[in-house]
Amino acid sequence: MTLLAIAHRAGNSLAGLHAANLAGADVVECDVHAYRGRLEVRHLKTAGPLPFLWDRWELRSSSAPRLGLEELLAAGARGATFMLDLKGRRVATGRAVAQLLRDCAPDRDVLVCGRYWPSVDHVAELDFVRSVLSARNRAELTALRRRLSSASSPRPHGVSLHASLLRAPLTAWLHDRVQVVMTWPVDDATTLDRVLALGATGIITNEADVLRAVRARAT
Repeated sequence: MTLLAIAHRAGNSLAGLHAANLAGADVVECDVHAYRGRLEVRHLKTAGPLPFLWDRWELRSSSAPRLGLEELLAAGARGATFMLDLKGRRVATGRAVAQLLRDCAPDRDVLVCGRYWPSVDHVAELDFVRSVLSARNRAELTALRRRLSSASSPRPHGVSLHASLLRAPLTAWLHDRVQVVMTWPVDDATTLDRVLALGATGIITNEADVLRAVRARAT
């Protein structure tokens, strides 16, 4: 099986994209938010009317420059394969991403993932887009099993599971139904060994050393 080295959140900045390319990432992941009529790539969340973006350990002024998805695609036009992680629970985000890809990246190899699958499915209607359905917890994993067991539902290219959900029998079952089983976060050698032993074929990591280790094992 092909083993993919996936740079987690590296596409959320141009510096991160450059670093991921230097580390030999097969796929560069980014977080896509639809905000005030624009598609932005960032991990930080808005705070309603408050003038900042936030995550658990970080605050940033909402007036700071924000990278747009169109700008990121242009910067990676020389060959980076992007995985667009659609944020939020609105199909409108999927529609906007699909339109941007039609306009700016036709026929380009793109992965799209997310925990809100209707939005992912909408983008995956494009012939050049491969869908990846994400599951963070056991409830989402149960829904994923049901989805993959349904003959009437579109079959995704892959799945992305939190590392805490991986078990060898589950991974074997998934490989019978999808082409790649991704997992995150894999940020040290011990975790890498564990998820590879369980059958993961897409390693999502924040660490350049892990990216290089995955690439070495794939050759």
